[in-house]
Amino acid sequence: MVFVGGPRQVGKTTLAKAVLEDHFPSGRYFNWDFDEDRQDILRKRWTTDAKLLVFDELHKFHRWKQWIKGVYDVLGSSHCILVTGSAQLDVYRRGGDSLMGRYHYWRLHPFTLDELPAGITRSEALQRFMTVGGFPEPFLDGDERAARRWRRERFDRVIREDIRDLEPVRNIQALSLFLDLLRYRVGSPIVMSNIANEIQVSPKTVKAWLEILERMYLVFVVRPYTRSISRAVLKPPKVYFFDTGDVIGDNGARFENMVAASLLKRIHFLEDSQGYRYELRYIRDKEGREVDFAIVKEGMAEQLIEVKYSDKNISRPLQYYAERLNTEKAIQIVATAKRPYDRNRLRVTGPLDYFQPPW
Repeated sequence: MVFVGGPRQVGKTTLAKAVLEDHFPSGRYFNWDFDEDRQDILRKRWTTDAKLLVFDELHKFHRWKQWIKGVYDVLGSSHCILVTGSAQLDVYRRGGDSLMGRYHYWRLHPFTLDELPAGITRSEALQRFMTVGGFPEPFLDGDERAARRWRRERFDRVIREDIRDLEPVRNIQALSLFLDLLRYRVGSPIVMSNIANEIQVSPKTVKAWLEILERMYLVFVVRPYTRSISRAVLKPPKVYFFDTGDVIGDNGARFENMVAASLLKRIHFLEDSQGYRYELRYIRDKEGREVDFAIVKEGMAEQLIEVKYSDKNISRPLQYYAERLNTEKAIQIVATAKRPYDRNRLRVTGPLDYFQPPW
């Protein structure tokens, strides 16, 4: 089986239907949110010649893992199976036997500079990422007012429908407030106790809410990297959004989020396709030396990335850690940089030069 996870409205259904139309015309699409499809799913009602069965939003069925395991074990030789969901399908393990060895998991992300639809130039795309974000509908439309309306509706559906259906959250209003606070704090360490005091809940509750928002593919967390760095200390995590359009702040915060989301998409692809364990981290030590991102492969820092919106001066912490960690690459991405150049162990480049296929 193939599982495809990703944020709501990122294009999972469109992708699944395109696979059906192009490669499995005799297949069948089911959507758990549609009453008739839901009844067919529960009764396992489809034709034997349906070569591909697509189950969309199946994770909303509380026994979905046990159910899909039974279908695969009994009928897996007769059908290919594609399961999509707007929550992390590899996280929900509510009863039933493990699905280990029965599926491959892929994560679908919004558009980025290294994966664009035809007809949109990369410079135009960069402007859209900074204003309306990379999700297909607002990105292709390019209208900021329509994007704001789309985003409000998407937040409302995720928080008031998806989270309500999947998580035991009672105070939805406070969770919404927590999400709004995160939108203003992109790129800054998140101290759970401080936010808990602001919205009058416990730090434990805030931590649980952050994990829920991660599972819903609204945000992702970048934690500190400490291995082999002397005198380094654990610091609070940083939080970024899958959609750069969700960020409330200046161009610097939006640009940093765009880079973070693009890097996460890259390492998720490498994990899902090649099987290596990748992590996106940041570095900060007691002396205040900080590097925005470290791409970590199998526990070792492989690449360091510093993000600047307009400052083209070489980052001293980046230079320090490039020498200290002896990474393969050390990159400073500057939004306004016109041409890349190298100095010592570092490369200064713009986003259009750095984010290009192949990876």
